[in-house]
Amino acid sequence: MNGLSLRVPSPLEELNDERASRNGVRLFLKRDDLIHPELVGNKWRKLRLNLAAAREQGHTRLLTFGGAYSNHIAAMAAAGHHFGLDTVGVIRGEPHVPLNDVLAFAAGRGMELTYLDRSTYRRKTDAEVLDRFRAEFGDFYLVPEGGSNALAVQGCAEVPAEIAIEFDAICCACGTGGTLAGIAGGLLANQRAVGFSALKGGDFLAGDVERLQREAFGVASSNWTVRTEFHFGGFAKRPRELDAFIDDFEARHGLRLEWVYVAKMMYGVFALIERGFFARGERIVAVVTGASQSFEP
Repeated sequence: MNGLSLRVPSPLEELNDERASRNGVRLFLKRDDLIHPELVGNKWRKLRLNLAAAREQGHTRLLTFGGAYSNHIAAMAAAGHHFGLDTVGVIRGEPHVPLNDVLAFAAGRGMELTYLDRSTYRRKTDAEVLDRFRAEFGDFYLVPEGGSNALAVQGCAEVPAEIAIEFDAICCACGTGGTLAGIAGGLLANQRAVGFSALKGGDFLAGDVERLQREAFGVASSNWTVRTEFHFGGFAKRPRELDAFIDDFEARHGLRLEWVYVAKMMYGVFALIERGFFARGERIVAVVTGASQSFEP
């Protein structure tokens, strides 16, 4: 699309780590963090079909929602810049000057920023709120917070087909459930997906994944689970134990893990390997959905 240089399929790399090998498991990384510097990982997969739909429907403007440190906001701004679409970012909370790095990047990519107080933000998709935005900004194509809708799920469903080896399970981090919903929808009958919630109290994600699968595919699958015990205290919480794991992983493999989502997933993957959750002889793929230099979602 539009001559943008994308690394798709993203590389697959085997991770030689004794924590896996001593348990008889082979572990691979699906490096979606290398797809594009500004449209990293699942952000590109979620946005690709939405961008195509916006163009097919004749839209010239995208509108979406996010917090002041949202990777999704940054990716939407980048997508608009690269594909010639105007973008509006509706930011939760009050405006602050100077802009933080995320919002400065978004503004630099041409995104028009507007703000909603937290009370109104909870009603952001109500008809009266959306009508207000249309009166202010004109017609737009709406992309939900986090980017997870039926088209995003369908985009994420393409991941398994890119993996040229036989594998038994595929793991990903979960925020809204869209990536897990899509990946699980693209698996073969003998494969399963494991999602790792980055949020405390992530039990609600199971319902969201089911809903997203029904919206995207017409039916929900039973080949996935959500693990909720590796949130490290909650969304964007970063205790010393997690930092120690990130430092150790970088020392072992030369890769600095993104800490809000990916590091928690990888910690959980190794913990489950040690517990015997993955059987000896299995091949596991972990999807790296964000880069270490990514903004905090």
